[in-house]
Amino acid sequence: MIVDKTRIIGSFLRINESLCVKTTIPKGAGMNIRSLQVFVMVIQEGTLAQASAKINLSQSAASRLIQILEEEYQTKLFRRERKRLVPTRAGEIFYPTAVRILSSIKAIPGLLSEAQVDNGVPLRIICHPRLISGLIVPAMILFAEQQPHARMKLEVYPRRYLGQHILEDNFDIGICNLPLPIQDIQVEVISNAAVHVLLPREHPLAARDWLGPEDMIGSRYIALDETTLLRQLTDLEVVRMGQKLPVVHEVSSTTAAIGLVKAGLGFTLTDRGMIDRDLVGGLAQIPWRPSTVMRIGCFLSKTPSRHPQTEQFRDCLITIASGT
Repeated sequence: MIVDKTRIIGSFLRINESLCVKTTIPKGAGMNIRSLQVFVMVIQEGTLAQASAKINLSQSAASRLIQILEEEYQTKLFRRERKRLVPTRAGEIFYPTAVRILSSIKAIPGLLSEAQVDNGVPLRIICHPRLISGLIVPAMILFAEQQPHARMKLEVYPRRYLGQHILEDNFDIGICNLPLPIQDIQVEVISNAAVHVLLPREHPLAARDWLGPEDMIGSRYIALDETTLLRQLTDLEVVRMGQKLPVVHEVSSTTAAIGLVKAGLGFTLTDRGMIDRDLVGGLAQIPWRPSTVMRIGCFLSKTPSRHPQTEQFRDCLITIASGT
């Protein structure tokens, strides 16, 4: 499919124009990009010292740039609490827009480069790692079958960093375990995947209709690490039941956990719908009690220059999710 490059660049310019209007920059005031960079970095790092080190500035220079920004807006953006700079209400409101402005500027070389290519800009997809094998890749394959000339770009970020990339809005469609790490994004739930126990088929418990924490006492638990949403949800349910599941092995990826289960090193917990079926061949998948559900949602970019086939890819995601 050939995409109108003039429309894309025009949309990009309109986005930046609208962003500038929303930030109510005084007429005639120049937007200092370096000041914006310092402002965003201070919020992300928490201290002026860490922020200035990140962008190779002296603390005095970074402090002056923040002062320039506050003078342009005639608004205090930070207040000091001990050794940290904490954003004021105005700073909190301004932060998402500042991130989008910087992200749009950063994207200019890529947009201009894409404008020189005759086969169109790619559909930009963002997600976190555990959804790749069971959902994202199958949806990409289905989409490619429907649109063989379309291009795709998949970017994968850990859940703890996904919120920042959502704010930057350099994507067409995103997929994530719910809840989202940031608010004010309209989300469509595409899957409610139940958590299952994954263990070797020759395991004595493999014939059971369901399994709970009390059934797994004495079995070796291969757990996802504590930063994962699935681990947090299942741990909470286990505690509510007054039980405890001692962890023998801890890994950060579902693929690694499944590999260890296949090797006979224990059992793991995973949401059944979001794992590659080929990956779990030879393993039993037993419903977990208490019932725990992982909700998967998709969300679209807010920008008017969103890829024209974004909704079609969303339909592919729904098709794959409903068939798992």
